[in-house]
Amino acid sequence: MGEVTKQIEKKLTEALNPTRLEVIDDSESHRGHSGHREGGESHFTVIIQSRSFEGQSRVAMQRMVMTALKEELAGPVHALAIKASVPA
Repeated sequence: MGEVTKQIEKKLTEALNPTRLEVIDDSESHRGHSGHREGGESHFTVIIQSRSFEGQSRVAMQRMVMTALKEELAGPVHALAIKASVPA
């Protein structure tokens, strides 16, 4: 697991206390596309469930994730797919 992945997991855990969190490095599938870097950690999918999302719209949940990761999105992360939900 790379440093950017670890940082994403740490920040989302601290900010949103998820009951489920998966951070998937999709960088290799974007080889040759804009923003791809050798060594990966440029394109991610985040699957997150949190009670913090209760009563929030899908857009609001995504904004909460993006706010927690604002430094990463301004730097090493080129693309982020977010699958956010409330635990069942």
